[in-house]
Order: sequence, then structure tokens, then C-alpha cells
Amino acid sequence: MNLNLDTLNTQLSQQGYKLTRQRKAVVEVVTHAHTRLSAADVFTQAQRVCPDLGLTTVYRTLEILEQMGVIRRVHLEDGCEGFAPAAAEHGHHLICSRCQETIEFEDCNLAALLKRVAEQTGFTIQQHWLELVGLCPKCQKKK
Repeated sequence: MNLNLDTLNTQLSQQGYKLTRQRKAVVEVVTHAHTRLSAADVFTQAQRVCPDLGLTTVYRTLEILEQMGVIRRVHLEDGCEGFAPAAAEHGHHLICSRCQETIEFEDCNLAALLKRVAEQTGFTIQQHWLELVGLCPKCQKKK
């Protein structure tokens, strides 16, 4: 899923964030992502456009975009976190284990499971997130 670069820059500006060259470079990388990206991936790609970009700016911008609901944290194989586009208010991600294509989906009818877990544990469940990992159709054809 591609996010709209102009719309996102407008939203950032309207919320009082400065649109520096560095921030614009990070936003551009995120808006064109088709896979989940680590902060290091964003940093490397954005530095091609803006060589004086600092890693702190990448982390701050990713945090802002996450707070805005534009991206969502996802897990990476190495145990670190990555970021993927998030269009749905309550979306989850399907990730190809080979090419890393990342697709957001909304339907996660887990009501019965969440109720059962709450009853068994005594927890009041406030939120959940779901990631599914498999092979996308293109990678299945490459077998």
C-alpha cells in the first residue's frame, strides 16, 4: 500500500511539525514502502536523498508517524521492530517470509478467543495486534 506523500506532508504541517529536508526524506521512504522497514532501513534509504540525515531524526519521525496512525510497529526476524504502512484504524499485517512484502488487513474476528483468554486469566484485554507470516503468491510461484 502506498501512502500519499503530499497528504502526509500536509498533515504533519497542520499538526505543527516542521517539514525539514531530513523529515521529508524519511516521510518519502515510508510512503513508498511495500515491505516492513527497520529504522536502519529507513535511515539508509533516506540518506541517499539527504546525506546529512541523522538517525535521531529518523526515530523521531517514525514515532510521530506511528502516533498519527500512518505506520504500525511490526516484528522482524532478528527480534527487532520494523514499521509498516497502516491505513486501517484497527489493522494487522500479513508478511511474506521470502520477499518481505507487507499487506495490511482488517478482519480479525478474535472476539471469542479474547473473551476466553480474559476469563481464563482475569485480564481485561485492552488491545491486541496480529501478524501473519507466509509466502505471497509471487514467491509461491518461484518454488
